[in-house]
Amino acid sequence: MSEIAIIGGTGLTRLGSLEIARREVIHTPYGEPSGPVTHGHLFGRDVAFIPRHGPGHTIPPHQVNYRANLWALQHIGVSRVIAVAAVGGIGDEMFPARLVIPDQIIDYTWSRAHTFYEGNLKQVTHVDFTEPYSPDLRQAMIQACIAVGIDAVGHGTYGATQGPRLESTAEINRLARDGCDLVGMTGMPEAGLARELGLSYATCAVVANWAAGRGEGEITMDEVGRNLDAGMRDVARMLEALMPRL
Repeated sequence: MSEIAIIGGTGLTRLGSLEIARREVIHTPYGEPSGPVTHGHLFGRDVAFIPRHGPGHTIPPHQVNYRANLWALQHIGVSRVIAVAAVGGIGDEMFPARLVIPDQIIDYTWSRAHTFYEGNLKQVTHVDFTEPYSPDLRQAMIQACIAVGIDAVGHGTYGATQGPRLESTAEINRLARDGCDLVGMTGMPEAGLARELGLSYATCAVVANWAAGRGEGEITMDEVGRNLDAGMRDVARMLEALMPRL
């Protein structure tokens, strides 16, 4: 049984040290997850993996079944979730290809199924979200980066937008005024749902590009791809140092 899960892009399944043992199709009360859960071994630990956007990267951020993904992981016994996500950099230190371990989040999404607490309730339930990411898991990720010499940022506020389009310059300016350092499209409701299920959850954000108005010219997919390739190499190094610490 895997206690640790990784939610991320399909690139994670190509990690050289990931030994795939089996794939498991899980049906949930909330519909189908993004794909089968991959069970394997990563740097000496049993892990479970779900590709957030589907095996072929075909599910856009606003159509990811976040509830099914998190429910499936809890169902198989996962208690810790490492979320890997591509983001845009807003703050000066959030430059492309850098890893960031955010400590706060602001939700700008709408119309997404964002809670398990609905329908036929016996009581109204509110969960504390003061610290949206697990402090212990965050610190373990930060220490893993330090151990292998990765110049990661150990703080930051993630602004979660609806997508799938990228933001306008004016929208990024608003996010900056609100205190956001990063912008992405998958941070919520994933973090909130993990908290409702009692899962330890933290994000490793890979800065794929400068957000709108923060860099030179238009954002291109070639640029994003190059930065993600570099960032994912650091994610692999971080995971290698992290696994023995969990």
